Amino acid sequence: MFIRRENAQAREPAVSDFRKQILDSNGETLPIPLAAIVRLTSIFQAIAVLTCAAALAASTPSVHSLADAVDTHYNHIRTLQAEFTEIYQGEGMSRTESGTLWLKKPGKMRWEYRSPRAKLFVSDGKEAWFYVPGERQVQRTAVKKLDDLRSPLAFLLGKTKLEKELTGLSLAPDVTPLIAGDTVLRGVPKAMADRVSQVLLEITPGNQISRIVLEEGSGSTTEYRITDQKEDVKVSDQRFEFVVPDGVEVIEQTFGQ
Repeated sequence: MFIRRENAQAREPAVSDFRKQILDSNGETLPIPLAAIVRLTSIFQAIAVLTCAAALAASTPSVHSLADAVDTHYNHIRTLQAEFTEIYQGEGMSRTESGTLWLKKPGKMRWEYRSPRAKLFVSDGKEAWFYVPGERQVQRTAVKKLDDLRSPLAFLLGKTKLEKELTGLSLAPDVTPLIAGDTVLRGVPKAMADRVSQVLLEITPGNQISRIVLEEGSGSTTEYRITDQKEDVKVSDQRFEFVVPDGVEVIEQTFGQ
């Protein structure tokens, strides 16, 4: 019987030739299992990059959807109580004040400043009053004549929409929010376009406005930081009325901040 015997060494070149086709970046032969790992690692890295990019795009809301969510949030509440910090910078000076804010539909607002000095700005939706306790005069003006940066904040409980109130409303990715996870929008308030060049709104994941920055054409900025927001609290209409103290003179004029 003739038995064919194959030389084991004859098969080695074939295996060797196959292994030489799997090279690393330095041109060195890799063992087959290691080469597979390298290839899988590259694939997983590519998938990870694509997944992160897709997740980022999905987590970034559109201007329209975010504005609509903010409108919906505030249009469903009747009153709002919050703490505020007001920061003014301009004309070579800087000023920081704080206090409590109350808003009530329709168009009522009360700003009680506590620090560094007590003062009051209050409106019943028809008239606005500004008074510093202890002074002998109080300023009064009709709301329709009011030129004050605090007045646009009434839109928090207003019936207008952000996209109608602010021209050119857009995302502001170049502005870092005070709180990580918030989103910043920018636009120009139509009612004050002759004075305010830009307004920035910081929106929380819960669709609350936590910060408003108004930039004037003069270069000055007024920033409102709104914290501890309490919605639909009981607030009587009397809180938005002003009773002139005895001996205090009422000055009729258009005033603003």
